[in-house]
Amino acid sequence: MDEDAPSPAALTPEEMAEALARAKAVSVAQREGGGLVLAADTVVVDGDTLLGKPRDAAEAAAMLRRLRGREHRVITGLALVDAARFTLVDHVTTAVRMRAYTEEEIAAYIARGEPFDKAGAYAIQDEAFHPVASYDGCYCNVVGLPLRAVIRLLRHAGLDITDRHLAGLPAECRDCPLQV
Repeated sequence: MDEDAPSPAALTPEEMAEALARAKAVSVAQREGGGLVLAADTVVVDGDTLLGKPRDAAEAAAMLRRLRGREHRVITGLALVDAARFTLVDHVTTAVRMRAYTEEEIAAYIARGEPFDKAGAYAIQDEAFHPVASYDGCYCNVVGLPLRAVIRLLRHAGLDITDRHLAGLPAECRDCPLQV
């Protein structure tokens, strides 16, 4: 699937994330011929610029330098599709402030090969790099799947997700400000 299909100029970042998630979910639902399909897509937005997955080390370094010591947004689009009945979409936005990491830390992170499959070239959960100083919103959203928002979609679709299910969530997700 072409993750660049929707035109960034025609959509807001929130619409882009939702469109990418919807396209993924619909594609799988059509291929499988039915059933419930959940898909997600995360975009990193610095000002008005979308930061995708870096193509090479130079682009990864440029993204990390751009974000260093500044705040940006992480937006995850979610789509829950039952091809025969419905398509539900939502998105979650988290504001993320990066710490003032050094050039040496950027180089070491890139040398480990970490940034290449991540929008914005970083992972909040990376224990060696620790790129994030703080965040406002859902931690799991920045990791890539805002679990409380997923639960909200599943409940909206009629699935019986109880508080017992929530007890198994990671601590970061149990403490998430998103309501389910």
